[in-house]
Amino acid sequence: MMKRLIISGIVVAAFALGYWTGKSGSSHLVRTASADAGRVFEIRTYTTNEGKLDALHARFRDHTMKLFEKHGITNIGYWTPEDAPLSGNTLIYILAHPSREAAKQNWEAFGKDPEWQRVKAESEANGAIVKKIESVFVEATDYSPMK
Repeated sequence: MMKRLIISGIVVAAFALGYWTGKSGSSHLVRTASADAGRVFEIRTYTTNEGKLDALHARFRDHTMKLFEKHGITNIGYWTPEDAPLSGNTLIYILAHPSREAAKQNWEAFGKDPEWQRVKAESEANGAIVKKIESVFVEATDYSPMK
């Protein structure tokens, strides 16, 4: 129950940020329906192994986000919960894909990318970082400011 509340809060915050600012980094969040027909968002929650959250942050900060963009995956936002126990081992983030089919293709290409395979192997030299991955695809409602 607590995890769902956290995720719901993050989604609301991301949409509000997109509505108020109109952008996130280089990606515009407020778009026309015709430009983004079929666009889907993916909410991902990673639970790390004990003591590995900083390593996960470094991997995303230094490599993963750039590789996502390379493979057509749009970075929307990244968060860590403020309250224990999730604050010590959880990363929640939202991505955007042109469609569910594009998401599948993007993830396949990302997983096969030699640079990603190298980065993953190097970052996990002292053991696996991620223990559990959860993914939920969502689509914007017709009344959502961000589509």
